[in-house]
Amino acid sequence: MKRILTLALLALSAAATVHAERVKDIASVAGVRGNQLVGYGLVVGLDGTGDQTSQTPFTIQSIKNMLVKFGVTIPAPTNPQLKNVAAVTVHADLPAFSKPGQTIDITVNSIGNASSLRGGSLIMTPLRGIDGQVYAIAQGSMMVSGFGVGATDGSRISVNVPSSGRIPNGATVEREVGNSFTAEPYVVLNLNTPDFTTAARLTDGINKLLGAETAQAVDAVSVRVQAPADASQRIAYLSTLEAIEIDPGEAPARVIVNSRTGSVVIGSRVRVTPAAVAHGSLSVTITERFDVSQPNAFGRGETVITPRSSIDVNQPAARMFVFNAGVNLDEIVRAVNQVGAAPGDLVAILEALKEAGALRAELIVI
Repeated sequence: MKRILTLALLALSAAATVHAERVKDIASVAGVRGNQLVGYGLVVGLDGTGDQTSQTPFTIQSIKNMLVKFGVTIPAPTNPQLKNVAAVTVHADLPAFSKPGQTIDITVNSIGNASSLRGGSLIMTPLRGIDGQVYAIAQGSMMVSGFGVGATDGSRISVNVPSSGRIPNGATVEREVGNSFTAEPYVVLNLNTPDFTTAARLTDGINKLLGAETAQAVDAVSVRVQAPADASQRIAYLSTLEAIEIDPGEAPARVIVNSRTGSVVIGSRVRVTPAAVAHGSLSVTITERFDVSQPNAFGRGETVITPRSSIDVNQPAARMFVFNAGVNLDEIVRAVNQVGAAPGDLVAILEALKEAGALRAELIVI
């Protein structure tokens, strides 16, 4: 329960210290976004930890295709069995406004049965976007944080994931992604969290600084702002917009329950209407014993085993507490802690309050 109290009080203190936030921290510019890239390649130079090519025919096919491009022809019946090559997928995020010649980080993952990519090098791999166009070329030496060790009897131990790694600055951008940054006479700011109050306050803050009718709220997410057509002026204009500070709207009253860890987070706006809660537990213990009956040394008879069961019921006195009208977060946590409720008990109490209509909050189980 100490963890529950700590989480709840942290949420309360965070709400009590709400202050103005910059626009760049709560919103993003529509159309300014990254793009996902993916490719298929080969990692070579592994120390016998590559794909078992007898079970991964696509690795052999990839090697043959690569060698053909270098003018090396492998006879048809030949099926090379290599242990230092692994087939991999490569993916990366291409940031907005990336220009040809810039480098980006890439992640490499084995798709065959390679046991480790440690010590390997990725050979030239094109990275494509969703449109099928090549936007970057990847190549470089792998950085693998995990490792695996195997014994002759088949036992093996692994630390982290040795079949995955990264290459910092491992891909060079070859194509720029077009965007509509200057295509419209306005820019649209999209809130990271939809909220009508925040959208209204953002609109008011921009209009107070830059003049009436400059900004217009479209919905709970988007605010349309008039902007210069010239690209250089628009950059400076957006810099001014991002520096504006506003007070975002408060989050709705919610109780979040993590069903896997038992963690419970109660928002600062959670309220309880008048309600009485009784919390108790019933413990039933069943004990099985066996008695042995033996005849005396000179008597006639058989040894008999007779079972004997005992049942104990323990029901401690149920403790009851009362929630008055308008009870806040701190009072809820203190009341639950006084009866010694565990996280599971707290969830049951909150669910019962919700069903009774006494919990003025949205109960969310994740």
